[in-house]
Amino acid sequence: MSFEDSVSRLGSAIKDLVASAAKDDPSLAGKSEKDQAEVVQWIEKVGQGDIVKADNFKDLNSVLLPRTYIATNYLTAADVALYGALHPIISKLQAPEYHSHPSITRYFDHIQSIPPVRKAADASSNHTLVSFDLVHTPKIDRTPEPPKKKEKKDKAATIDSASPPAPAAVATSTAEAPIDEGKIQKKEKKEKKEKPAVDAAKEAKKESKKGGGGKAAPADEGEPVPSMIDLRVGHILDVQKHPDADGLYIEQIDIGEETGPRTVVSGLVHYIPIEQMRNKYLVAVCNLKPANMRGVKSFAMVLCATSKDGKEGGIELIQPPENSKPGDRVYFEGAEFENATPLSQLNPKKKIFETVQPGFITLESKEAAWVNPATGSTHKIRTKDGVCVAPTLVGASLS
Repeated sequence: MSFEDSVSRLGSAIKDLVASAAKDDPSLAGKSEKDQAEVVQWIEKVGQGDIVKADNFKDLNSVLLPRTYIATNYLTAADVALYGALHPIISKLQAPEYHSHPSITRYFDHIQSIPPVRKAADASSNHTLVSFDLVHTPKIDRTPEPPKKKEKKDKAATIDSASPPAPAAVATSTAEAPIDEGKIQKKEKKEKKEKPAVDAAKEAKKESKKGGGGKAAPADEGEPVPSMIDLRVGHILDVQKHPDADGLYIEQIDIGEETGPRTVVSGLVHYIPIEQMRNKYLVAVCNLKPANMRGVKSFAMVLCATSKDGKEGGIELIQPPENSKPGDRVYFEGAEFENATPLSQLNPKKKIFETVQPGFITLESKEAAWVNPATGSTHKIRTKDGVCVAPTLVGASLS
């Protein structure tokens, strides 16, 4: 089936919406033959109507969980059609209902905010903008796992607490049966023999902890290095102004996690217009300790370049290479950094980011890099597809 045939089978309102959006951008039909086939397939599914029925929302939510777009890795007519089909249902949902299908809500809000879709929708009275209360969205529990040290202590406590009940068991059995002095004496002798063995085992454990066992050093010990920082490609799916802070944005950023986008709060309102934030790809710092920003918890930080003349000289988002995908690893060039694993979470007391950050800069080529203050060596910040850059700023600091 051709693209035109698949669109012609849609309901009139959705058909007009898709036609209006595709009129100005032929690439919405797909940029390759393979993509075009995927687009037609999804438009057919939308035309059949089953995909957007309430009974199938759970399945659709699962399909959309790892995806930004439904058919390909860019906006197509299939997204416009699915948005149009979802609109009459989503627009009537209350907060608890759309929060129960977070992937659908995230996807719908992202698609309706993309300029060509919004332009086509505004031309029609059937697809008005739907507002969502994302500030009070139930937060995902991102509590880090307890340190291994505590787990070892807990195990030791379990062993200690498990040994005392033995005498109680003896008391219970003697109360229920006639007293046999011979048996009691045998049990007492047995217990005396077992106790030294237990004590010896405990002493052996203590000795192994003190010496030869060789306890592994925590991963964040030693001199802070940039590879401890977890940098990933992010994609802004939604951005709103903080209701209680004039200078803050609240963003929903896809960083390729199965749990969905992270909520991120950024103080960029006075420096980057909201239109330039929407649908933007960026570099996110993902292992900072979550922080409350005027009542909203932020689970990452957006990496920005600040002019060497200060904030008044301009602030720009650091941009990953073209064709980057949410979750792509961002790392520092150099044999000692390229294959290093970042920490799961930076310890605020260690001030790792604060120690490394002064070396972050944009070069004459506008490429983002870290300059080692000790050796003067330059390590560009990159993904497997290329180096990350600032749009215009040279000699800018990064934070």
